[in-house]
Amino acid sequence: MEFSLEQLRELVTILNKTDITELTLESGDLRLSIRKSETKIAPTVALAAPVPMVSAPIPTAIDPVSSAPATHTTTIADALPAKKLIEITSPMVGTFYRSPAPDEPPFVEIGDTIKKGNTVCIIEAMKLMNEIETEAAGRIVEILVDNTQPVEYGQVLMRVEAI
Repeated sequence: MEFSLEQLRELVTILNKTDITELTLESGDLRLSIRKSETKIAPTVALAAPVPMVSAPIPTAIDPVSSAPATHTTTIADALPAKKLIEITSPMVGTFYRSPAPDEPPFVEIGDTIKKGNTVCIIEAMKLMNEIETEAAGRIVEILVDNTQPVEYGQVLMRVEAI
């Protein structure tokens, strides 16, 4: 499989308009990984053996400012007056899960009232399930991550209106 520079740019532009944070394509000896960070999309290419890939150099970073930002649905937080919102952030890199098991209901929903110490989600890292507990009481006003989505260290997962 070969990629032209234009195809790579188009792929990065499309990914930048979605909530997808990481994409890996593999074909034969070619592996193309693209991962979003807060400010850049940095494509990296790893080869198992030398294979001609593109006829032009691959950009190391593309500024997402020129692309349209990803949209999200309206939440309770959008309609709130300027009240104190507490952000629940990911303490690690991993996979976000809203419920303790696939067939069980989510730990929290938008509008739920929580107490300090309540489990609000799980972050799976290296096959370990880490329960994330809230450090403050409040009401869930925004859930920013979809179930099974990869998350980064420090990424905001939810916003809570302090009680």
